[in-house]
Amino acid sequence: MAKPSKKQHYKLKDNIAGYLFLSPWIFGFLLMWLVPAIISIYYSFTDFNLLNTPSMIGFSNYIRIFTQDDTFIQSLKVTFSYVFLLVPLRLAFALFVAMLLNQNHKGLGLYRTLYYVPSIIGGSIAVSIVWKQFFGNKGVVMSLLGLFGVQQKMSFLGNPKTALIVIVIMGVWQFGSSMLIFLSALKQIPNSLYESAMVDGGKPWQVFTRITLPMLTPTIFFNLILQIINGFRVFTESYVITDGGPLDSTLSYVLYLYRRAFTYFDMGYSCALAWVLVAIIAVFTVILFKTQNNWVHYEN
Repeated sequence: MAKPSKKQHYKLKDNIAGYLFLSPWIFGFLLMWLVPAIISIYYSFTDFNLLNTPSMIGFSNYIRIFTQDDTFIQSLKVTFSYVFLLVPLRLAFALFVAMLLNQNHKGLGLYRTLYYVPSIIGGSIAVSIVWKQFFGNKGVVMSLLGLFGVQQKMSFLGNPKTALIVIVIMGVWQFGSSMLIFLSALKQIPNSLYESAMVDGGKPWQVFTRITLPMLTPTIFFNLILQIINGFRVFTESYVITDGGPLDSTLSYVLYLYRRAFTYFDMGYSCALAWVLVAIIAVFTVILFKTQNNWVHYEN
């Protein structure tokens, strides 16, 4: 049997070193994602309440979701409303601020940092509690409205028509990550395009719609997918600020899933709800990828 050559020996050592560096990620992927996902799929076809032994019931949980669960429909409506309000507003605001920061002025580094801070702390429980106090019955917003003579009998969080809007505003406030991505993309647009537009007498809105926006479509596409996925996963804000109320007007899908699992101990049903959410996100992602050729302009 021929001995491995020196080149093959070094290649083997390089591969071993590579796998050693990858091992923490591989271990985390298997332990924290793949194995729990497989277990979750199994539980979704069972009757399991964390106390008894799981018993196989086939597709009964999925049939129950779509035929017997009115709360599922309500949570889905709330989540869709949240996503369709949040994503356009957050991306528009992020792009607007990114364009303001894409200027040569003093202190821009400080401003970029300040605008990014809400994205770091915005989803925390502490900030959600502050937001709850801010819009509560005796909060700053109600006090300011009283100073201007606007008397509100009910706080914005206590009104089913406005409670979700408060949570959406908090989500829009966390635009920092999208803003940084837009800012990076704006810096990649060649100045020669803008110089040509100035020579041709292009107006600012024409430059934005004919140059800036088309050049940013790949970045918009990337941000759009990320924000839709994050929007469907909203939990902390709905749980801490309103706990799904009033009248389930802010009952997000993940909050309802959490309740089924850890309040009613209906773990099998909760796992089925989770995989329905995965399917919904997958459908939106596939639609975006299928339609990108119609509006996303790549350099090639």
